[in-house]
Amino acid sequence: MTETSPPADPPPRLKDRLRRTGAAVQGLLVELRRPIAPAPVPAGPPRAEAGTLRVASYNIHKCVGTDRRFDPARTAAVIAELGADVVAVQEADRRFGRRTGLLDAAALERETGLAPLPVSDLPDGHGWHGNALLVRPGTPARIRRLALPGAEPRGALVAELDLPAGRLRVVAAHLGLLRRSRRQQAVAILRALAEDEGEVPTLLLGDLNEWRPGTRSSLRAFEPYFGPVNHGPPSFPARLPVLALDRILGWPRGLVGNVVAHDSLLARVASDHLPLTACVRLGLPAAVEAAA
Repeated sequence: MTETSPPADPPPRLKDRLRRTGAAVQGLLVELRRPIAPAPVPAGPPRAEAGTLRVASYNIHKCVGTDRRFDPARTAAVIAELGADVVAVQEADRRFGRRTGLLDAAALERETGLAPLPVSDLPDGHGWHGNALLVRPGTPARIRRLALPGAEPRGALVAELDLPAGRLRVVAAHLGLLRRSRRQQAVAILRALAEDEGEVPTLLLGDLNEWRPGTRSSLRAFEPYFGPVNHGPPSFPARLPVLALDRILGWPRGLVGNVVAHDSLLARVASDHLPLTACVRLGLPAAVEAAA
């Protein structure tokens, strides 16, 4: 009977690398399990200048927080914290079965002054493939619903809004989990924008589900229209945001500024994503850039 010799120890350099990797992973797990630390309460949104508005994008995770509690009132409270004029919401409806809305629309309007645009086929639905667009009640809007290609059902909204600050086209989207699907969906959105007549300042708001920077990013398909897309504030996971899954992009260049993740104590527990907010400047600066 032949004896089997014990396996050889890995080289010292490899052992050291494995030890450092294990320590880093252990540290990340400790951070994720640590109780949520209090975050500063937002002082409130800054006063908007003439010709500007505040916009936001928020994946509300079907109103289920990181504490696994379904709480639409808490979601509405976070949206109220944003102080936005236009909010793109993802996962606003049930995903399976009857696609009913999950927000309390009456409480939402009372808390925020915003209401969902009528885009659902159901009287009690909020969105299209979970995408809802919240605006001031009575805002004139022309709406298109896009069915996006890919391995799973996805959609986007294209709404042209007549706002006090000016005309604005808003694309609200939640892209797929597969890189190939996201590239196809980006092309479909750009094709829909190319079909619209006239040059209108345009926003793309949503959970674009891309974490890769550089050449591997599926969002590079948007760059000919929206410009560089490599950088964005981390928004996921809400307790310890490290991935920039959510984005606010704009055309023409200079339309969008001050894109930040809204990090409050309430936002950290209300969803697995933090909301993003941005300032949008309509009027002369955008018109000059569009003409150029």
